[in-house]
Amino acid sequence: MTGPRRFNRELSWIHYNNRILEEGLRRDLPPLERFRFLSIVSSNCDEFFMVRVAALKRALNAEVPSEDADHNTEEVLNTLTDMTRSMFTRLYSCLETEIFPALAAGGLELRRPPFSAEESSYLKPLFMREILSTLTPLRFGAPEDGPASAGDGEPGVANGILYGAFLLKKTEDPDPGLCISIVEIPRVLDRFVRIGGPPGRLHWALLDDLLMLWGDAFFSGYEVRERILFRVYRDADFSVDERRDEDFVEAMEEVLVNRRRSLAVRMIHSPGSRTITSTLARRLGLEDRDLFSVEGPLNLGSLGSLSLTPGFDRLKWNPHKPCPHPAFSGDISPWEVIRKGDVLLTLPYQSFDPVVRFFQEAASDPMVISIKATLYRTSGNSPVVRALEQAALQGKHVTAVVELKARFDEEQNISWAHRLEKAGVIVIYGLARLKIHAKISQVIRREIDGLVRYIHLSTGNYNDKTARFYSDLSFFTCREDFGNDATFFFNMLSGYSVLDSMRRLVMAPRRLKQRFIELIDREAKRASQGSPGRIIAKMNALVDDDVAGALYRASRAGVKINLNVRGICTLVPGAPGLSENIRVISIVDRFLEHSRIFYFNNGGAEEFYISSADWMPRNLERRVELLIPILDGEVQEDLRIILDAYFTDNTQAWVLGEDGAWTRRKPQGDEKPFRAQEYLQSRAEKAAEQPRKARQDFIIRRSLPPGT
Repeated sequence: MTGPRRFNRELSWIHYNNRILEEGLRRDLPPLERFRFLSIVSSNCDEFFMVRVAALKRALNAEVPSEDADHNTEEVLNTLTDMTRSMFTRLYSCLETEIFPALAAGGLELRRPPFSAEESSYLKPLFMREILSTLTPLRFGAPEDGPASAGDGEPGVANGILYGAFLLKKTEDPDPGLCISIVEIPRVLDRFVRIGGPPGRLHWALLDDLLMLWGDAFFSGYEVRERILFRVYRDADFSVDERRDEDFVEAMEEVLVNRRRSLAVRMIHSPGSRTITSTLARRLGLEDRDLFSVEGPLNLGSLGSLSLTPGFDRLKWNPHKPCPHPAFSGDISPWEVIRKGDVLLTLPYQSFDPVVRFFQEAASDPMVISIKATLYRTSGNSPVVRALEQAALQGKHVTAVVELKARFDEEQNISWAHRLEKAGVIVIYGLARLKIHAKISQVIRREIDGLVRYIHLSTGNYNDKTARFYSDLSFFTCREDFGNDATFFFNMLSGYSVLDSMRRLVMAPRRLKQRFIELIDREAKRASQGSPGRIIAKMNALVDDDVAGALYRASRAGVKINLNVRGICTLVPGAPGLSENIRVISIVDRFLEHSRIFYFNNGGAEEFYISSADWMPRNLERRVELLIPILDGEVQEDLRIILDAYFTDNTQAWVLGEDGAWTRRKPQGDEKPFRAQEYLQSRAEKAAEQPRKARQDFIIRRSLPPGT
């Protein structure tokens, strides 16, 4: 092998976002969809710098040796900076020269200064009347002031907030001294300012531009010499003090407060004032490589809702409508459906409604006595959480495991937890030093033949919003052994339980990593004995060195390995003598690929699994995750078809080379174009037209018969 045994994780992340950027650069896509891809890149970069780059900077400042022996931390930071800067240059060039003009041609026009006389006559009074009194200018000091320290009252530059900054000189004052003031643009204000326009068109402006044009009104008696917009990103990789069991929520809230004023790691700003940017950098402890000047709107992630503007469907893909799952058609109760056999939902091609119904019917069904669920990320007005709340109010025994440590969703989860507790739900705030990332729910129902446990397991969150654009798998079963395992799982989270008693489900961090390596090594052993060895896996990221090492061993033994890795992949494929039997692809398309599927040939006795876990150390060693075996033949066939579709894709698939470069697949020769997501949508539409075969006949009653 001529290259490194592993690719650098952070650089692999940059390559992933370049693949997303490439979708935004495609001129054959509708302009609002292109804009959406660019806003995703911007948001991803924000989080990346607040977490991964912050960790690298902390390690560098503390002179901690790099965990990656092949890559020096200083060199990685410099390379990340250069690659990100190049990525943003391409992004903003495309935005200004292609996407905004295409949107304007389609009737959705961003108006930038200088505004016309008519526009100014509307916008300036609007700014003076409704915006000026809402905003608050803050003194920032003089350009010659030194760096801020912990005790000198550092100006309030909060994490991720957009600001305007103004360089001021007192009018008619012979003293040449200058000062700086900053003005926060709070998130509560809409950055979109509608101007109107002729029929069928909408002209809009940015609140940012209004502040830059007329912000002088804040500074009576001062002359504004220079002005810019800026946004600072701070270290968000905080750990909660998990020893504070008695006030864990309070400890979590302290993390949120600390994040607002933590180590600054990056600043994006508009051009226009070297004096202001150098002053901000010095006061915030930023180096030149941490400063990113962009020509265009800052914080594109907050402008992502532009793609939701009503009346401009012509600028988007055709609206996506999830299909009903044929098993859940009509008025059949979810209990009757699940007792007929295991059911798999393929999101977002099939509707998330059966999951919502699962909880809603459990809340209202008088025969249901208990509901338990894990909540990692939920939507702002989650119907699942409302159903749990309602169930508790109706006197059912309800337990919710709310993971407060879900990064960037902590505040919302704290709010839900308080509401659930008020309704009478038993709320469990995770486990010390472990995030509960597993997605599992259990409904216990009293039926004629005794108590039946209905289990729901998923690769994604209980989030009705992301279920419309995340590709995930949602699985229902009432198998007794799965029910036993679910009971043990929840007992472990809330009290004490012997996990070795679990028969079907495999849990991290106790057994999951070991189990994956055992499954991979088993394929290698069978292949070395002459049996065909084959592994197919789909996940979001592959970073774990031990799993990669097992895959290398399997490849050398002759096992054919196909990996679909959406994002980061540190494994090196196609290297002679090491990984020539490993192929790695990545699908970037309309829907975010989020499902995890694992297939092992097992000498012909094929095994299929789905999971909440990626092949990353954090999933396998520092989180509570579940691996779910799929035993039903029909569901296994569904998974086989899904995997085949991804590896057949020749329009949206990228192939990872031994040198770390990603190349887009294209149809070869007479090969017809094939797009996996398009095929899976078509398959869901056809399935919705065909009622599912009944596997057995029985009756699920809403109440017990008389005399029982």
